Amino acid sequence: MARCEVCFHRCEIPEGGRGLCGARTCADGRVIPENYGRVTALALDPIEKKPLRRFHPGGMVLSVGSYGCNLRCPFCQNHEISWSAEAMSYAERADKVTPEALVRTAVRLKGEGNIGIAFTYNEPLIGWEFVRDTARLAHEAGLASVLVTNGTARLAVLEAIAPWIDAMNIDLKGFTNRYYSKVLGGSLDMVRAFIEAAVRTCHVELTTLIVPGENDTADEMRALSAWVAGLTDAAGRPIGREIPLHISRFFPRFKMTDRRATDVSRVYRLADVARERLEYVYTGNC
Repeated sequence: MARCEVCFHRCEIPEGGRGLCGARTCADGRVIPENYGRVTALALDPIEKKPLRRFHPGGMVLSVGSYGCNLRCPFCQNHEISWSAEAMSYAERADKVTPEALVRTAVRLKGEGNIGIAFTYNEPLIGWEFVRDTARLAHEAGLASVLVTNGTARLAVLEAIAPWIDAMNIDLKGFTNRYYSKVLGGSLDMVRAFIEAAVRTCHVELTTLIVPGENDTADEMRALSAWVAGLTDAAGRPIGREIPLHISRFFPRFKMTDRRATDVSRVYRLADVARERLEYVYTGNC
């Protein structure tokens, strides 16, 4: 048995077993990423789809996903590869790709406007070793590396990958401990700490999905955007007002079909609230 130290769950994993994320296992008494190089999704996407609006706008990026996640968002749009029973079956049937092969593919796609590789779709930090190894090779090939993450990881994980990550979109799913712990199975404190550190290493944009009855009040958005506005760089200079925030509309899916899609007017209203503090606020799924 060994203890995983990627996130706050700190799973004790028996030999041959898996942690809560479904992607880390114990082999010979140590925790390793079972999903290393196991690819479930690969697509050339517009960079704006990540979403990143202020990083190489108009560019394309080779997006790659694996399986597993360390949160339990009941509305997950990628549940087939995140934490459903189907997702866990990918341990045996997902294609195996080496970092070298993935980078070669990304280089070949430069002619189609590809700027690099985005680690996305499932939660990439639960397989951070593959992110590190691939991003390092991508940099050597003159490619950018993008991380799309829920930010639920210890700072040691960020430090291990930061030298090779050029941009991140990090979910800041809400701004109450109740929502993070009771609904998402996560830790707001860990995400906030991750964001505070990440903005000092690379370009960062944030995303908040507005779920009716959960995180959709003006007061919560005002608190969230005020916290973002107060973020600083490594030298202590204020940079938060210029961090882009994407406010997205919820649609019922997976295990949360008990409510309607978020009213478009509510998304626009919350975006206006965020603009009281932030320079770059975008709306999505509207």
